[in-house]
Amino acid sequence: MSTFYQKHFLKLLDFTPAEITALLKLATRLKTDKKNSIEIQHLAGKNIALIFEKDSTRTRCSFEVAAFDQGARVTYLGPSGSQIGHKESIKDTARVLGRMYDGIQYRGHGQEVG
Repeated sequence: MSTFYQKHFLKLLDFTPAEITALLKLATRLKTDKKNSIEIQHLAGKNIALIFEKDSTRTRCSFEVAAFDQGARVTYLGPSGSQIGHKESIKDTARVLGRMYDGIQYRGHGQEVG
């Protein structure tokens, strides 16, 4: 799993076909391991922030279950529970949260990435 250490998944084009294949194989293995009750918690002791610019039940649930299954602790920051982009700049918030969390999942309105 270390192949993707500090790799940001912003868009599909950020990955080579070989990396996409590796991700799909990893996902299959993790799902099979969970089904067979032999799952290893690769994220034990890690903290993940789930930031939602808009509510999304399926996305939130899937990330929370996956993180929990892998041993991570999650913090949910929903659209009404944070001041990101309003009273706090996105850049400053990202810098602070980046020091506090091992991973950040972001669900926003658009697909525009720099």
